[in-house]
Amino acid sequence: MRILAIDTALERCAACIMTDDSPEPLAQESMDLARGHAEALLPLVERVIARAEGGFDSLDRVAVTVGPGSYTGLRVGLSAARAVGLACGIPVVGVTTLSALLAPLLAADEDFFGQGFLLAAAIDARHGHVYFQALSQDGGIAVPPTLLPLADALRLIGSGPAALAGSAAPALAAAAAAQGIRAVVPDGHLAPQIEWIASLGLVADPAHALARPLYLRGPDAQPQDHARLARR
Repeated sequence: MRILAIDTALERCAACIMTDDSPEPLAQESMDLARGHAEALLPLVERVIARAEGGFDSLDRVAVTVGPGSYTGLRVGLSAARAVGLACGIPVVGVTTLSALLAPLLAADEDFFGQGFLLAAAIDARHGHVYFQALSQDGGIAVPPTLLPLADALRLIGSGPAALAGSAAPALAAAAAAQGIRAVVPDGHLAPQIEWIASLGLVADPAHALARPLYLRGPDAQPQDHARLARR
């Protein structure tokens, strides 16, 4: 199976093509950017597709990050993934950003599970909050995807030790260390890796891993009712 993975959920625009018989992407490209995903994504996807023999016709599936993340970024990625899926007649599956962050920690089970580590992903949601998910020592879901204050995420870590990933991981690790709790942030785990998004997409069930946005909070921009003009 050959999959195209797309990620625009956070401050990165990335795409790659992978197959289920190789751990290495056939082609990939990513760029860090806080905004401008709409302008950057389609040219980036076209460059990635051009580097893989067979082009769009060789694809069997599309995977896309569904959040939590930026409203604008999510819409850009989901729209592109759905367009490719519709044009190619192939399924589109959704992968959460938290799952993509946890997957490489889970794969390194000899480093963490053997030592009793809790695995957790924490994404900066601004205003002192984080998007958070944690896995127990047996790989089960200890905390489902949720939005909560950083202090509450710290309480959910318990007495540790914990391995953390995501943009809020350094802040959470520092808060843990201040309370004498061991928490580590492995190198290269601050943002989802496009290879892991592709890998999760390859094993996802299209009937359940739907390409729908995972919103854990309302939009920051709210209509100002007091500023509206009355209709005549």
